Amino acid sequence: MLKELWQYREMVRSLVKRDLKSRYKGSVLGFLWMFLNPLLQLCIYTIVFDNIIKMDIDRFYLFLFVALVPWIFFSTCLSYGTTAVLGQQDLVKKIYFPREVLPIAFTISQFINMLLSFIVIFIVMLLSRIAIDPVALLFLPLVAAVEFVFSLGIVFITSAITVYFRDLEHILSIIAMAWMYLTPIIYPIEFVPKDYLGLFYLNPMTSITIAYRDILYYGRVPKVDTLANAWILALVVYTIGRLLFLRLKRGFAKEL
Repeated sequence: MLKELWQYREMVRSLVKRDLKSRYKGSVLGFLWMFLNPLLQLCIYTIVFDNIIKMDIDRFYLFLFVALVPWIFFSTCLSYGTTAVLGQQDLVKKIYFPREVLPIAFTISQFINMLLSFIVIFIVMLLSRIAIDPVALLFLPLVAAVEFVFSLGIVFITSAITVYFRDLEHILSIIAMAWMYLTPIIYPIEFVPKDYLGLFYLNPMTSITIAYRDILYYGRVPKVDTLANAWILALVVYTIGRLLFLRLKRGFAKEL
């Protein structure tokens, strides 16, 4: 399977380029929206939580921003990963290629968006005179990789099921909203009552968010158990997604 996917790497690259170009086609600001989207969300949340629901957290805008950018990547995969196969139904019905190409290309496209948004994070950190720990920064690719694996697993699941159950797309938009508030993005994990911590850590995005915040906000190396928990859960979700996609992809052409 890996050998076949490698043979179709140019197709993946082409789909990623097409997605990035078409997303902002006809827009006056074009690719600037990659940077403006997280910035605008940051402004809204900062206004609300600095002036209305005051959070007693130093540099709350940065505390929020370093978690918000990775969350946007994941929530996009969760909510719009449903279109990864459905949106390419003409390709699926007309030509043969490994169907895994579609969710992989979609996830890579969203991942590139996140990486570009990290440029904004580093600019904000420099303007805020936040000390960057070079050793902690070495762990950033590892955390980004685990989020990619987890998000790809989610896209495998949602893109495959949506072919058979179209209402999933609408259901996931509600789930994404609830999922965000059950992840320590706008609040620290310390705010969660001890009785619920176990449930929170069953959410892979909890450990991933904490790891990002450790590196970029606190300037420290993430804890080993945080990274281990994130990787174990991400690999479990990826494996389930991969097996489910493998089983359901046989009927894609017929259902579409």
